[in-house]
Order: sequence, then C-alpha cells, then structure tokens
Amino acid sequence: MENLFDIKDNVTVITGGTGVLGRAIAKYLALNGAKVIILGRKEDVGNAIAEDIRNAGGTCEFMKTDVMNQEVVQNNCDDIIAKYGKIDTLLNAAGGNMKGATIAPDQNFFDLEASQFQTVLSLNLTGTVIPTQVFLKPMVKQGKGSIINFSSMAAFRPMTRVCGYAAAKAGISNFTAFMATECAKKFGEGIRVNAIAPGFFITEQNRALLTNPDGSYTERGNDVIRQTPFGRMGNPDELCGTIHYLMSDASKFVTGTVAVVDGGFNAFAM
Repeated sequence: MENLFDIKDNVTVITGGTGVLGRAIAKYLALNGAKVIILGRKEDVGNAIAEDIRNAGGTCEFMKTDVMNQEVVQNNCDDIIAKYGKIDTLLNAAGGNMKGATIAPDQNFFDLEASQFQTVLSLNLTGTVIPTQVFLKPMVKQGKGSIINFSSMAAFRPMTRVCGYAAAKAGISNFTAFMATECAKKFGEGIRVNAIAPGFFITEQNRALLTNPDGSYTERGNDVIRQTPFGRMGNPDELCGTIHYLMSDASKFVTGTVAVVDGGFNAFAM
C-alpha cells in the first residue's frame, strides 16, 4: 500500500533555515529522506548545520541568500535545479523582528518607528513573496509542489508589543490563502500552498523576551504559559510532523490552510 507520508528524495528548500526552528526541521526532513537545501545569510552557521546533518546520514547543503533580493534568490534556484533537477517543497521560514517595530510597556504607539516597521513588514512578508515567486516557477513546470509559509499566533491575535511583526504575519496568512487559490485556479491542483502557525518556542530572537539569564520565565514568558493549556513552551521538533504532513501526499487535498501548532494557545479563552 502506498505510503502517503513518503518524502524520500523530496527536494526541499528552507529559507531562514539557520535558526533554532529551521535547523531542527531541516535535520528531521533530511533524516526522513528529503534532500534539504538551507538558504540563509549566516554562512558559517549554515555550513555547520548542513555538515551536522550530513554526518547524521542526511542529504543537506547550505546556500547563502538574501530573500529580499530576487536576483540572488533566482541564482539559488538555478543552482538547485542544475544539481537536483526539481524543487518539490519550499518552506518560507525567513523572518524576524526589530526593536523599533515594537512597542515596549513603557512606550505607546507614537514611539513606533515607521522605517523599522516597514523593514519588518518587508523581511517577513516580501521575504516570503519573493522566494515564492522564484521557486513556484519550477513547481508549475513540473506540475506539482508544496509551499509552506510561516505564520504566527500574532496573526490570530494582535498581541501587545509586536506591532510590525503581527501585521506582517497576518499578511502571511492572507497571502497563503490568496496563493492557494491563485495556484489551484491557474496552475492546477498539483500546487498547494499552506502555512504553519507555531505557538511559543524559545528561539534566539525571543529568548531574552521570554526568559531570564537563569532560565526562569520573564513576566512575558509567564503570560505565555498561562495562556497555553499545555503549560509549557513548544519543542522545535514538535513542528516537524505537521510540516511533514503538509509537504507529503497525505495532505493532497489540503490547500489554503494555516495549521496551528501551539499547545492550545489560540483555543484558550479564560
């Protein structure tokens, strides 16, 4: 009987793959048979991650990129096609935040820096649009492909502080639904576009916001725990199963969705 979850030889591109979540996902997918290409800015970190995955028995390589530069991303795509002949999955995991696009507890809306707000919008939203535009082309040519974007809890609930990031991630969810329809109507049912919305996971970007130097939770961290029925932060590998599902034929009739992986955070009311 056919294994709907088989991802052997699935050529998988991960933007922003050098972060805590990206590297865990890359290793899981590679050890389950995918051929993983990590795209990122940090060359030393990316090469070290790829080497670790290869040493563990997976197929992985790193390519330096700039998701805001279409020419650079196109060169990445050309190199991948030249080597592997196809692209099956794109994970748009690149993103981030900036201090000026947030509003601290001792600030108000007038302290928001419009230029940094725009930068955060561009990095998260345009930094998803550009790779999608580039890597979608070979998927259309081959008649099959899965694109998985990274949304956020902040897209569902406009949380305090993260003004720019929340706006960008809400845009990601909307863009995901738009592209799902666009691709199905114009390129056929073989092209699927979905998103994953992680709950709270400790990463290098939010570690100082959620935890103290001794590892205990900050006030913000405790707020998250109270809102999460599981009563804890997520572990990076807990995203892997949902991504595996969305990139495999197990989700063949699934497009335009935002899959929530949050320990119940978004479902909790009081």
